[in-house]
Amino acid sequence: MKRKYQLLFIIKDGLSEEDTEAQVTRYSDLIESLGGAVTLVNKWGSRRFAYEIDRMTHGYYVLFNFEADATVPAEVDRQMRINDNIVRQMITLL
Repeated sequence: MKRKYQLLFIIKDGLSEEDTEAQVTRYSDLIESLGGAVTLVNKWGSRRFAYEIDRMTHGYYVLFNFEADATVPAEVDRQMRINDNIVRQMITLL
C-alpha cells in the first residue's frame, strides 16, 4: 500500500546550478527506482537559515511530495545522511 510523504531537504548553497540540480534529480530518481512516484517538486531556492548550521548561513531548499511504500523513506533518509551536500532533511507522512 502506497502512502503519501513530504520530503524537505536543504542543499549546500555554494554548489553550482548544475550540481544543485543533480542533487534534486538524484533523489527524485532514487524514489522512483524504489517504486515510488514523485508528485511535486518545489524548489524554494536559496534562503537564509534562522541559525548557523556547521558554519553555514544559507542553503538551497527543496520540497518533494511523493507516494511510496513504507520502506522507501528510510532508504531515502539513509542516502541523504551520507551525502555531504545535504545539510538537513525531514520526511513526514501526510
